[in-house]
Amino acid sequence: MASRHAVANPRWEDADMARADLDKQPTEVAAMFDEVAERYDLTNDLLALGQTRLWRRAVVNAVGARPGERVLDLAAGTGTSSAPMAARGATVVPCDFSQGMLAVGRRREPDLPFVAGDALRLPFADASFDAVTISFGLRNTADPSAALAEMARVTRPGGRLVVCEFSHPWFGPFRTIYSRYLMGALPGIARRASSNPEAYVYLAESIRAWPDQAELARMMTAAGWRDVEWLNLTGGIVALHRGRR
Repeated sequence: MASRHAVANPRWEDADMARADLDKQPTEVAAMFDEVAERYDLTNDLLALGQTRLWRRAVVNAVGARPGERVLDLAAGTGTSSAPMAARGATVVPCDFSQGMLAVGRRREPDLPFVAGDALRLPFADASFDAVTISFGLRNTADPSAALAEMARVTRPGGRLVVCEFSHPWFGPFRTIYSRYLMGALPGIARRASSNPEAYVYLAESIRAWPDQAELARMMTAAGWRDVEWLNLTGGIVALHRGRR
């Protein structure tokens, strides 16, 4: 199920659910992803109950990469989001700060030009890309607003940004069920499927602490993006935000 918005959404406020206070040290977060890199894609598919393929298709369609365009795929991990865009004829640069993820990606997708880089200090010149996208990585940066501004710096005028990130289900009863799964069942599944289940406790907390759809749209606008709108996927578990430079 998907729904489109370009104006403020009701915030998810739950007095009984304390927001996580996450100290996202880049070296620690990178090390966490290094450790889970080999089984990361499989574990994600299990935890998301197969929805990751749907979300990935939505990102590819939203970016709308065309032959001859240059696309920066941030937090690209092993390249699962980059390969479908490259298949459309675009030059796609997968970028990630986890050396473990990059190593797995280079082995699985040897034709993609993987680059090591921090979203807060991208190793690219101004206006280098026609489009920038980041999936499930913005909330792991130490300063999401600064990362959004850095993405604007490397995007040409008129270029586009697509952010795919976990968000806040809009329907109350579904939101409650999702919250119980996120903080209850997800760590248990991770203990059986992942080499580092503690990493998925962190991920669950980071999802719960993340701003809602309207707040992220405001952050994008403040960072220099215009015409910002979002599309709810899977009832708002994930939101696809888009903007133009």
